[in-house]
Amino acid sequence: MSDRHWIAAFLDAQAAERGAANNTQLAYARDLADFTDWLDGRNQSLTSAHRGDVEAYLVHCDVQGLAKSTRARRLSAIKQLYRFCFEEGFRADNPAVQINGPGRDKRLPKTLSTEEVDRLLDAATRRGRTEADRERNTCLMQLLYATGMRVSELVSLPLSSAKGDPRMLLIRGKGGKERMVPLSPPARVALRIWLTTREAMEDSARAEGKAASPYLFPSRGKSGHLTRHSFYILIKELAVEGGVSPAKVTPHTLRHAFATHLLANGADLRAIQTFLGHADVSTTEIYTHVLEERLKELVLDHHPMARDTATRS
Repeated sequence: MSDRHWIAAFLDAQAAERGAANNTQLAYARDLADFTDWLDGRNQSLTSAHRGDVEAYLVHCDVQGLAKSTRARRLSAIKQLYRFCFEEGFRADNPAVQINGPGRDKRLPKTLSTEEVDRLLDAATRRGRTEADRERNTCLMQLLYATGMRVSELVSLPLSSAKGDPRMLLIRGKGGKERMVPLSPPARVALRIWLTTREAMEDSARAEGKAASPYLFPSRGKSGHLTRHSFYILIKELAVEGGVSPAKVTPHTLRHAFATHLLANGADLRAIQTFLGHADVSTTEIYTHVLEERLKELVLDHHPMARDTATRS
């Protein structure tokens, strides 16, 4: 089998056995294509490469100036591919099994203040060409902040999960795992208003002989629902509208804000882990460091002794 066939078989297995999302598969494909192109330049292949070749590739990535996180991700893809090939009998050994990754730079996630979030939510009520657009935008933002969903989970929400004025929203996350997240009163109001408008739009579509959409946020595009890219553009527009720096605002910073604001108001870390859909609580613990940094900044900015020290220096 050629390198291309090995990678195709690996990606198929990831999709079938682990429920790997399309974006995850694309990332694997890109990383493995870069590795096989590098091997090809050295007259090597996945079949003939040894541990020294994999290590030399990582050095090559380092020389290129790639971030630790990128190098760690590429090694992870290579290790998973070779483990799959070993288990399937494509190779008698796994040349990457004993290679340690470069680790990751520990960076605290960027978040937003409650005031900045309020500005974004308010901007959503004003941004849009039509009343229906503004109602949809308001619903999108309220749901995102109320639940801490990943953007891919938000835009692909099925209509069935939101019927009947729910107090809890059923979210299908990574690997097809489902979780229930409570909705805030403002999110429930925004959802109810959008559902009323959306049902009227569906009735008009049916009258014209068009099929009903199964998604809460439908689109005429190939996916059938609002895309991540479209939402990314929207949230940047809302930042400008609300007077928040667009550089600070992404769909993921709203997810971080959801977690840090819950933690700041006394929520249990295990509950936040469940809401976010983290498999391991250690992933959620990063938000305790975010909170510590924010508290430290508050002390340095507002404590009289800190001001006195700054004045004396």
